[in-house]
Amino acid sequence: MTEFWKAVNRVIEEADILIEVLDARNAEQTRNKEIENKIKKAGKKIIVIANKSDLVENKEKLREAQTKTGAIIVSATKYSGMHSLKERIIIEGKRMGLKKPKVGVLGYPNVGKSSVINALKGKASAPVSAYSGFTKGIRNVSAKRFMLIDTPGVMPYKENTSMHATIGALDFSKIKDPELAVFEIMNENPGIMQNHYETKGEYEEFIEEFAKKRHLLTKGAVPDTKRAATTILRDWQTGKIKIK
Repeated sequence: MTEFWKAVNRVIEEADILIEVLDARNAEQTRNKEIENKIKKAGKKIIVIANKSDLVENKEKLREAQTKTGAIIVSATKYSGMHSLKERIIIEGKRMGLKKPKVGVLGYPNVGKSSVINALKGKASAPVSAYSGFTKGIRNVSAKRFMLIDTPGVMPYKENTSMHATIGALDFSKIKDPELAVFEIMNENPGIMQNHYETKGEYEEFIEEFAKKRHLLTKGAVPDTKRAATTILRDWQTGKIKIK
């Protein structure tokens, strides 16, 4: 974690403009106040974007995310909103009198920072993975009108691991209490799991029925709710479950 923060501090120092990438499904939860405070103290310009909007079919939820965070709504994989983001970067660069500003891209693990960089450049330059923690160090990517700097995903020092799981910042396979993480996703998005998996019931009944349908059982044919929850978290983090 210390090395990650060293990388972030270096990018904030070197960049002219900082982009904070949020997950549109959890825009407020994926705001990193520590990063925002560091950028503010450094006197640098910050542009906030909410990525993965293609995973949110509920337009009201997208409008709410935009209102609460002031973010530009984008989908790097679908190239939605990327033109507006490019224009914003170019305008801010001109205001600073810079021909080719350096743009640092920051945010939690698995919010799609590398995908945003690839979309801004126009072709794949930064390695992309559906799993958190894929980017290990700083990467410089040159676009036509600006220089992009990719960084490792960074989490604040003091937060609970179940929250990290729900936003995809901590890989599903490393979650000690996946059941709690799934419960929090279901509590935040009522009916989302039942609709996606076509399985009825409140949390306890749902998770047991899901385990039975997937044949995730322990000895005596008892539903293995921990394995079931881990499977659900994997689907959530890899973008298989959409908010409708």
